Amino acid sequence: MTAPAAEPKLASRAPDVAFIFKKALISALVALVLFSLMIGIRTEAGPAGQLIYWTRFGDLAAVVAAVFGGSIVVELLRQWWGPVGTIRVVPASVQSTLAVARRAITPVLLIFTFLVPVIFYDQRYILDLGILVLTYVMLGWGLNVVVGLAGLLDLGYVAFYAVGAYSYALLATNFGLSFWVCLPLAGILAAFWGVLLGFPVLRLRGDYLAIVTLAFGEIIRLVIINWQSLTGGPNGVSGIPRPTFFGIPLTPGDDGLAAKLGIEFSPTHRIVFLFYLILALALLTNWVTIRLRRLPIGRAWEALREDEVACRALGINTTTTKLTAFATGAMFGGFAGAFFATRQGFISPESFTFQESALVLAIVVLGGMGSQLGVALAALTMIGGFELFRGLDQYRMLVFGLAMVLLMIWRPRGLIGHRAPTVFLQHSQAISSDLVKEGHG
Repeated sequence: MTAPAAEPKLASRAPDVAFIFKKALISALVALVLFSLMIGIRTEAGPAGQLIYWTRFGDLAAVVAAVFGGSIVVELLRQWWGPVGTIRVVPASVQSTLAVARRAITPVLLIFTFLVPVIFYDQRYILDLGILVLTYVMLGWGLNVVVGLAGLLDLGYVAFYAVGAYSYALLATNFGLSFWVCLPLAGILAAFWGVLLGFPVLRLRGDYLAIVTLAFGEIIRLVIINWQSLTGGPNGVSGIPRPTFFGIPLTPGDDGLAAKLGIEFSPTHRIVFLFYLILALALLTNWVTIRLRRLPIGRAWEALREDEVACRALGINTTTTKLTAFATGAMFGGFAGAFFATRQGFISPESFTFQESALVLAIVVLGGMGSQLGVALAALTMIGGFELFRGLDQYRMLVFGLAMVLLMIWRPRGLIGHRAPTVFLQHSQAISSDLVKEGHG
């Protein structure tokens, strides 16, 4: 008689209490050491220049206790969820519900975005926040071409954002060109600078590529600061024209859009128009990116991301592949920069620091490199999260950093990890014996 097959190991085994408490104590001790000077003791310069300090040991104890309890919860969830290769004790009904939710989230989110100006018409703050979120969604999708699809780590993406913004600002203020004329010009100029960045880094990869792109972003910012005769230097460019509805201004005059439509003028009309404008630009970016992924150049980007040596062995021109990735991502950054300039009406070098590049890169990584939906959700979470925790003052960045650490523990590939190739064989196919050396298919 044959022995019965061993049943698969379940992940619902009894938790190791001693191990969990030991790890929680270590985490709490590390938190106590790290946050003692950050939270427990605060120092600042006094009115006479002397150093004064005060203690907040109660807040420090609360943070350490939160780390201790959070570590216990994390370990319990990790042991409940089970390691790879075990059966995860998740009911079938829950799995089907999650599958339906994943399929429905994209259309629901898109419909809600279209209805935001209707639902929150009288709430200027929410409309402005929505415009800011959509701007970072567009930037994230643009950088996703370079980082997520082509696998090229770019830390200087803010440079193309700045090129687009200053291109529109200078062309509009000096030559009187409209937004619709300057928008494609800003994208073309940003793409040109993307190609210029691509040439010096063709043989670089990894950390060296990141350092060079970071330097490129700083070079652009320093040029903007020091070329005062053209860019205005630290004073920036003011009086940037607002966008028009295909030549019709959104002003209270008789030639404005409200007067021509026979409705009462409201300053909110321009905000709603800007909201739908950036939404259209973001959806255009998404559509173009999805279409490019299905073309040969998109498949070349994915091959370059997975293995550059194998990509060269397949006969793919890596020079063209890298340059097109940099140019395409830079073009979308230029479009976003032009919108930012017309939205603000004023730009200065302070708006294009390395922090912006780091924020956009964090959106791409946390959302899932290569995932369009993940980038959109990450931008909504990060930009909206900053606003939700604005009342926490100095604790805001602490909470935000803790959330990022937990996300990287549970979802190391981002919210929606997506590394599957765009084109692949659905079924295995036999190969003719004439095409293989062994003589069989």
